Amino acid sequence: MTTTLRTDLPTLADTARRMAHAGRGILAADESIKTMSSRLEQEGIPSSERARRDYRELLITAEGLSDSVSGVIWCDETFGQDLSDGRPFPQAAHELGILPGIKVDTGTSKLPGGGGALITEGLDGLGDRLASYAERGAAFAKWRAVFDVATITLYSARANGHALARYAALCQQHGIVPIVEPEVLCTGDHNLGASAQASSLALSVLFDELAQADVDLSGIVLKPNFVTPGLDAPAATARTVAAATFGVLSDTVPPAVAGIAFLSGGQPTSHVCEALRELHRLGDRPWPVTFSFGRALVSDALSAWGGDGRNVATAQQILVDNCRQAGQAIR
Repeated sequence: MTTTLRTDLPTLADTARRMAHAGRGILAADESIKTMSSRLEQEGIPSSERARRDYRELLITAEGLSDSVSGVIWCDETFGQDLSDGRPFPQAAHELGILPGIKVDTGTSKLPGGGGALITEGLDGLGDRLASYAERGAAFAKWRAVFDVATITLYSARANGHALARYAALCQQHGIVPIVEPEVLCTGDHNLGASAQASSLALSVLFDELAQADVDLSGIVLKPNFVTPGLDAPAATARTVAAATFGVLSDTVPPAVAGIAFLSGGQPTSHVCEALRELHRLGDRPWPVTFSFGRALVSDALSAWGGDGRNVATAQQILVDNCRQAGQAIR
């Protein structure tokens, strides 16, 4: 039996534009089972499949969320679960005006010969998994590559860029918009210049690999880090961060890219929103900029909920307020 894959690139471009335009961003709720369980336990909530489901149902069903959020990223567990009313999570998201997305990488391992650098895994069997996700309503997917300023090399950038390109090409073959995430971590005591150099290397190699894989850039969303000093170094102003970030992006990211959705990198909500606001104000941008934050948006809501159904409305309002704050940075 021959399977015909979807290759409707204008539809991919439309979806990518919807993800990154009109003052809305992407909510990252795709923590692994291990990570999400740990965060629940830190809040005194016993970890279970039900607790993880209830927490993510709280997020997606918050009234007014779609005013600031265009899409939400889940892990495989959540994508396959049902809400308490019996609706599958992807179906509920579509009905609430939010695009459902799925994290498809399987984590990192040490890159052989990489001097401590990491490589992201998950390409084995990815085509079949994407076909299943597409059939169940996935509009987009996410794959995260991780770079450390201290260990990034041309070799590690090339290895991860190649994996990102293969993932992106497979996504587009299955009618799914790929979020392409080359994250340069902000841990360490490096200065702004070192972050810029590492980010420039990761991005320039990535777009070379995407071109070789014939990935349609109008049907992708880039999810990069802001260019910042390390968390253990003196902080830079939001305007300085925005200018440095814009300089790197202008040199490396082709104008055809549908949109750029920044990760928060563990920074406080107010810090990343101010940097995003300053970047949005800069003229001559060929691509829209938006947010794809996780902890910066949801940590306060998780604490307020505490696993108690009586706190759902309060937690949802905190989430919506945080998302609104992020959305206002790009309006």
